Amino acid sequence: MLEGIWNPCCIDVLTGRFATLGTVSFHHIFLARVQTAVAGPLMRAKGPGPGPDGQLDRDDLPALQSSIATWKAGWNVKIALRLRQVAAHVTGHHGIARMKLTFLGTRGYIDAATDRHRRHTATLVEYRGRRVMIDCGADWRDRFQEHHPQAIVLTHAHPDHAWGLKSGTARPVYASAQTWEAIADYPLEDRHLVEPGRPEEIRGITFTLFPVEHSTRCPAGGYRIEAGRVTIFYVPDVVYIHDRQSALSGCKLYVGDGATVERSLVRKPGDRLIGHTPVRTQLTWCQKEGVPRAIFTHLGSEIVKGGDETAMARIGPLAEERGVDVRLAFDGMVQVLR
Repeated sequence: MLEGIWNPCCIDVLTGRFATLGTVSFHHIFLARVQTAVAGPLMRAKGPGPGPDGQLDRDDLPALQSSIATWKAGWNVKIALRLRQVAAHVTGHHGIARMKLTFLGTRGYIDAATDRHRRHTATLVEYRGRRVMIDCGADWRDRFQEHHPQAIVLTHAHPDHAWGLKSGTARPVYASAQTWEAIADYPLEDRHLVEPGRPEEIRGITFTLFPVEHSTRCPAGGYRIEAGRVTIFYVPDVVYIHDRQSALSGCKLYVGDGATVERSLVRKPGDRLIGHTPVRTQLTWCQKEGVPRAIFTHLGSEIVKGGDETAMARIGPLAEERGVDVRLAFDGMVQVLR
């Protein structure tokens, strides 16, 4: 007896093709129950079969395969499309052509904190069931484990980005040479050097480090992150990006520095610039490089104290002028990119 309709009719969510008994690859399919669409007409024409509840048996397989072929040719296109949507939704957490971002913390290195912006900036990147955490500030010391990252990537060594690792971890940690020099005494067992401009595959997700101006004591970087068909750029602290065109080219999303909306926090105590460039300027970067969306994290006192709604009342028009869709991140916010 066939078990309902599960085995003979399947939909391959990678190709959109249908498969029948003997041709199913269970490593990458979603089994779709289509009794109403395919087996229903057959059973009504046949009447109750030899098994209980009129289920189909193997003698019915040729007729069933013929019905499937008819359906595949377009007899019920709407149901086929709907099944593909359902399949993509159900299997999406396995990483089929999508990247998931969870903004674990969104507060900068400030005293102010709210329910929406409570912990230091950190983001979890997921793809095909793999989980990589970006940054691990002081707020995350002995806490980051609750999110089960399989690896940790650091942008730089400031307290709100690296001090959460002071107690150590057995997980692999990836960082630039300057960052490793600054945290040399941390009890980290699995250290990996990330070199600027050299793509590094970490748990199936590609990270490419681009140096940015931000601090002379703790040189920082941003990461071009690629998974499947999705490319984003992530830079929580920035004055400007070296080789910005290469960094942002083809990106679907820019995740940037929300320390200030319009007032510059850039200063020059010596030969180099340090600090934070405003949201307004970063939106202009997105406009010039063709990045359609931006999310700002690492929020400063101006936004955290004033509230997201007040900040968006100012940021919204700036983004609209530049043709960029914009959001402010908050702790726990999830974004899925395809």
